[in-house]
Formats: sequence, structure tokens, C-alpha cells
Amino acid sequence: MKPDLAEILHPNQSIELLKQLHILTRDGQLNQDSRRKLKQIYHLYHFFEPILKELEPKKNIQIVDHGSGKSYLGFILYDLFFKNKTSSKDLDFSIFNVESRADLVKKSEDLAMLLGFQKMAFVNLPIKESVHAEKIPAQVQLVCALHACDTATDDAIDFALAKNADYLVLIPCCQAEVSRSLNQAKTDLKNTSQYEIFRHPLHSREFGSHLTNVLRCLRLESEGYKVTVTEFTGQEHSIKNELIIAKKIEKPRERYKKKIKDLLIDFGLTDLEKRFGI
Repeated sequence: MKPDLAEILHPNQSIELLKQLHILTRDGQLNQDSRRKLKQIYHLYHFFEPILKELEPKKNIQIVDHGSGKSYLGFILYDLFFKNKTSSKDLDFSIFNVESRADLVKKSEDLAMLLGFQKMAFVNLPIKESVHAEKIPAQVQLVCALHACDTATDDAIDFALAKNADYLVLIPCCQAEVSRSLNQAKTDLKNTSQYEIFRHPLHSREFGSHLTNVLRCLRLESEGYKVTVTEFTGQEHSIKNELIIAKKIEKPRERYKKKIKDLLIDFGLTDLEKRFGI
């Protein structure tokens, strides 16, 4: 390994994994594009590491990654945080990767076997159906959904609430449901000041996306979570860069449900009450 690569990589990181994820070249080196990908991965891990360290004293960490695709997140968390803990009798952990595309699930299963990552599990189901999957325990500690499209993020929230998760990490994507409902509500709101917020189609789409995430955060707060919203990465990498981290801190709070209901009424979206827990 070249010295500069040794300085860049985390200690004991799997070179084979980085090759399989096309982050390193076949000969185990970095090019300009792969260097950028590696930087993004480490930036993402920066958000997860403190959560995992906080959960570790519980001696039980069950993670579910929804819409996992090629299971990049699960493999990276396993490699950087859990790999050296697999022999510990004081920590029980599993990473469940939920993906509806069977071909991606099979490829991930093969890679986990190649790497010896025995505590990774794969569930070939849509997010909405995975809450009933027998292999996933009744309670999990961390639920993730990174770029789960449209209402799939809400399905992941439903899953986390059903499993009484301690943490959620979400990067929402392609929020279209509220935007569609706003378009339907325009006629009723045409003579109000709210109408100007989404009169133009582009504004309607962007405001709908923003309002969706506001409602999601309020829903989590209504269920007793402390919510932090930040940017995951710069817009030069992705325009879908809103990162929502939620930590369970107390019992459900009704005042936040009222805020959700008021917003839905204000924008003529009462047909979405069930979607946001009302």
C-alpha cells in the first residue's frame, strides 16, 4: 500500500470492500473520482459514529437500513465500527439491509459472504412490508433511510415507530406526495396569501418538498424524538442533501400533533392526516 493511501484510509479498513464498492481501483489505488467518493463516505460516517458509540453501552445494537440498494451504508458501518467487535461477548449486533430489488440483495449477500461479515442480514421486501419480516427483531436501535424516494421515507418512519427505535437517520428524496396535494388545493387557496408560496410549478415542487420534511420532523417530535436537521453534503454533490437525525428522549407530545394538524389545515392538506400520524 502506498504511504499516501495508508494515511487516508481508516485503520484496518478492508481494501477488498473498497475495491468491490469501486472506491478503490482494481489495483487498490485511488483516482480523483474515487477519492471524492471516499471523502463522502467518511463524511457520512462522521454522523453515524457518535450514535453508535452512544448505543454501544446498551450491549445490543440492531440496525435497519431501508432502501439499502447495494448496502453501501451497512458494509461501511460494519467495516469501520463493528468489524473488530465481532468476537466481543459484550456486544450483540446485526445490520439488516432492506431492499426490494432481488438482484441487489443477492449481490450484497455474496459480498458479505466474501468478506466474512456474518452479522449482516438481507431482507428482500418493500419498506412497508418489512415491519412484519420474521428475521428483524421486535425492537431495533437505529433505523436509516438514505435517499428513499417519496413516501418510502414515511414508511421508514412508520417502521421505526413500530420498532421503538432509539435513533433515526434520514436523507429524504423526491418528496412528491405533498406537492401533488398542493396542486389540488390551489383552487381553494387562490384568494389567500398562502397561494403565492406555490403558485408557480417549480415553487410548488420545492415548497412541497420543504413542507414534507417539516411535517416529518413534527411527527417525530410528536412521538418523543429530539430532531436535528442539517446539510449532509454540499449542493455541488447532491441537491437532496437534507439530513434528519432523530433521537428518542421522552414520551409522545400532543402539542406537536396540533402543529401538524394546523399546518395541514392551513394548506388544504387534511387528506394527508394519516400520513403524518394524525
